[in-house]
Amino acid sequence: MNRKPALSFWQIWNMCFGFLGIQFGFALQNANVSRIFQTLGAGVADIPALWIAAPLTGLIVQPLIGHWSDRTWGRLGRRRPYFLVGALLATLALLAMPNAPLLWMAAGLLWIMDASFNVAMEPFRAFVGDQLPTQQRAHGYAMQSFFIGVGAVVASLLPYLLAHLGVTNTAPMGAIPATVKYAFYAGGVVLLGTVLWTIATTREYPPETLLAFDDNAAAAPVDVSRAWRLGVAACALGALLLVAIWRFSLARDLFLLAGMLLVAGVLFVWLARARASGMLRQVMTDLYGMPEAMRRLAWVQFFSWFALFTI
Repeated sequence: MNRKPALSFWQIWNMCFGFLGIQFGFALQNANVSRIFQTLGAGVADIPALWIAAPLTGLIVQPLIGHWSDRTWGRLGRRRPYFLVGALLATLALLAMPNAPLLWMAAGLLWIMDASFNVAMEPFRAFVGDQLPTQQRAHGYAMQSFFIGVGAVVASLLPYLLAHLGVTNTAPMGAIPATVKYAFYAGGVVLLGTVLWTIATTREYPPETLLAFDDNAAAAPVDVSRAWRLGVAACALGALLLVAIWRFSLARDLFLLAGMLLVAGVLFVWLARARASGMLRQVMTDLYGMPEAMRRLAWVQFFSWFALFTI
């Protein structure tokens, strides 16, 4: 039996440590970008539209980066090149965001920032499966969750903590307070530093070695009838949402959510009928064949998105 060797606590710590910086950046973005938009002249009613780009970017970027990183191998390895590129771009965006002079520039930086976070984050998820044997993967994901919690709490509190340390939390009309600026600068340092730590302290298995391990399960074949039912159900749900938006004069932002359900439904119907190979089919097959635990979490994410659009 050719199994991956078990890793020590500190080896798992090192391979997940970069997640602290990624979550640090996400938390700064979520807690402060609306404030930056309003400072630059956005009305409260405009903020949801300005935020739309961020979740849509993640929805598109994550499967593409996952697909490409599965097929990458270079001097830095398989996943680490994406860690590095994503961290560098996200750090630059974090440094630039609180200095954006115009609203449209801040909106563009949010798009770049969110895309960069996702470039770095998606391979970190796959890194656990690459590096750890089956019996340790729960430990790896638990370690990532620990860093997610720490990063979210500390980054969200950072402007408040800086204000209590004497950094000014007020600014002239149209200017970003120093607490927010310094929090974003600190976020860039933490993000880049933690990701570089993971890159420097971990190694990756070459593709041929990784394929030789017997804990790499083969992808389950697509159940045509199930994929068809899933696609039809998503299309029906999207159509019902469109009718509800029109009938009850709901927020127009919900049209995007309905459109996403319709697109997902059409893609699953296509998966049930398609015979050709290619990136789109591979991405949809991976989405269809996600583990049961992730499938359950997908419902949580769906209702989180619904709440976001409803708000």
